[in-house]
Amino acid sequence: MSWLKNLVKYYFSKRIHRDKLHPSVGIQQRALMQHYLIARENKQIPDFRTTGFKVFSQFEEDGLLLFLFSLIGEGSKTFIEIGANDGINSNCSNLAVHFGWSGLFFEGDPKLIKRGEKFYSKIPTPYHPKPQFIQAIIQRENINQLIEKTGLSGEIELLSIDIDGNDYWVWDALTIVQPKVVVIETHTEFGTENIVVPYDKDYMYPGKHPIYHGASVVAMNKLAEKKGYRLIGASDLGINQLYIRKDLLLDELPTISPESTLWHPKAKAGQAKFHEIKDWEYLKG
Repeated sequence: MSWLKNLVKYYFSKRIHRDKLHPSVGIQQRALMQHYLIARENKQIPDFRTTGFKVFSQFEEDGLLLFLFSLIGEGSKTFIEIGANDGINSNCSNLAVHFGWSGLFFEGDPKLIKRGEKFYSKIPTPYHPKPQFIQAIIQRENINQLIEKTGLSGEIELLSIDIDGNDYWVWDALTIVQPKVVVIETHTEFGTENIVVPYDKDYMYPGKHPIYHGASVVAMNKLAEKKGYRLIGASDLGINQLYIRKDLLLDELPTISPESTLWHPKAKAGQAKFHEIKDWEYLKG
């Protein structure tokens, strides 16, 4: 697998990564996708955990998603990102900028939306389909209606949820679309507990305590299984869990346990924070 190490090293060299908007960044990612396909044919597919890297995403999600969509194909190139910030530094922006994907960015802050719309007015070109920004405070009561109003429904490629609050409850309520891949934020501070913070439609971060919201990796995995998904990986810190729909049969991507995503020392150290709120109210996942 020396070719893969050399390619990734070159990709992250200063010459290539000086400007993440430069066409060479996308070209190198396309080359990496082709190498993944060749590796698949030769039964030398890399471990999913080794494929992560960051271009626009918060952690390694850009690389993990690139690897994943290399194997399952880009399909309709459609995404929904709930809690998108400005849509520039997000889980879907690399796909939008370098691969021409489009979809929906949901964000509550109008200033962030204005910044994102200005960015995408010319990126990747003025002629590409543009992602749509929707200003809304997302709740489980309104998520399906908000998406329905855009005309989007049925199968999409990617759903990303990061709203620092009711992530679990919003995914649980979402039925109007059936994403192939889901990236969703969990609370590693909850460790291996099977717990969910009760739903509060008016929750705004940081609430009563900065980690008293959301769900543990175990609870989120139980929800995923109920909705027909299986866990295949996570960002190194374990915060963002990645699921694939079970009908997409990929033998190269084995199902993993949620507990196995808590390996990072920072994730383990963060679990000490749970003791501050361990006796607060929780529901079982």
